[in-house]
This record gives sequence, C-alpha cells and structure tokens, in this order.
Amino acid sequence: MMGEPMMDPAATSAASAADRRPIATRQARWAQRLAAWLTTTPVTPNQISVLSVAWAGIGGALLLHGGTAAWIGAALCVQLRLICNLLDGMVAVEGGKGSRVGALYNEIPDRFADTAFLVPLGYAVGLPWLGWAAALAAMLTAYVRVFGGALGLAQDFGGVMAKQRRMAALTIALLAQAVEHALWGTRFSLLAAGWIILAGSLLTAATRTAGIARRLNNQDVDNQGLEARS
Repeated sequence: MMGEPMMDPAATSAASAADRRPIATRQARWAQRLAAWLTTTPVTPNQISVLSVAWAGIGGALLLHGGTAAWIGAALCVQLRLICNLLDGMVAVEGGKGSRVGALYNEIPDRFADTAFLVPLGYAVGLPWLGWAAALAAMLTAYVRVFGGALGLAQDFGGVMAKQRRMAALTIALLAQAVEHALWGTRFSLLAAGWIILAGSLLTAATRTAGIARRLNNQDVDNQGLEARS
C-alpha cells in the first residue's frame, strides 16, 4: 500500500495565510520590525502563541485581584496578548517559520486566553455565571468560524464582537473601571463589559452562522446552474 503523501510545508504555510484574520496593525512598521527581529531568533511562532496565554493568565489574575493599579495592569496584559496573537502569525507566515502543528497553536491558546480573561471578569462583578457564559459565547464564535472553514468556505472573522473587538471592549472597561474605582468604588464598567461581550459574542455567532448558510445555499444555486447549462 502506498503511504499518505507528505504535506508540502510551503503549501501548508500558504493555506494558513489564506485563512488569516485581517489585522490592520500587521502593516505597522513597529510590528514588521519586531516580527523580522523575532524571525532571526530561536523563538518559534508556537512559543509566541503560548506566551499569549501566559499574559492572559496574569491579566485574569490582576482583574480578579482588583484595584486601580491591578486593572490598569490587566488592560496592559490584554494588549500584550493581542501583540502575541499578531506576531505569531507574522513570524510563521512572513518569517517562514510555520510548522505542521501551527494551526493548533493558532487556535487552542486563543480559547484558553479568552477564558482566562472572561471567567475572572464574572467573578470580579459577583456574577460568576456571566463570566462563564461570556467565555462560552466567545468560544462559540470561534467554533462557528472554524466550522465554516471545515465546510470548505473562507473563514469569517467578522462580527460585532470578534476577538479584537472583545479585547478592545475589555481594555476600555478595565481602564474605565480603574477610574470608576478611584472615584466611586463601584464596578459598573466591568459589569457592562461582561454583558456587552456576552450579547455581542452571541450575535456574532448568529451572524456568522447565517453567513455560512447563505454561502452554502449560493453554492447549491451555482451548482444547479452549471448542471442546467451542461
């Protein structure tokens, strides 16, 4: 029996590039310079992906600890997580350091990172279920996106609460919470963020699902048209 054909690393890299999240910051000069420097080091894209989870863990702990300095620190950790998410892809694709398991490291650490931020958010406002629900809803948006890709469609990274927008909402809420805590000692900013992220993530999952259904139906119509003309 013939064995399975070996995967071409170049083809694997091209496939991963085709399903990349569109990020405007990828064109920033500082990002390109930092990615180029990392390419010359022994650091791998997979290690950068794992580092994003470490930043999320630290940020989640700071969020749960509470206090003005802690919330500002947590907001910084959110941004450091996103920088890692930016650089791992750039080092893998533009730097040519992608690996066969790169797709796993591209997806799985993101799910842990989202959970590490959102679950503590719920506990911080006294509603643990809200944090768990927001984390599950965030995971659902990713599941629908990847499932669309598994069906042969281009992955849909859009939506009102895609990853960058979830993290932007959380960053703004953390900075607002630092001010709110110093002035009034309340936590309405974090509470609002939890509800916004939960509702927005559910809406994003719904719109992505509707988009997949629409594209599949369009494929059926196109196929029927081809059959009619043949």
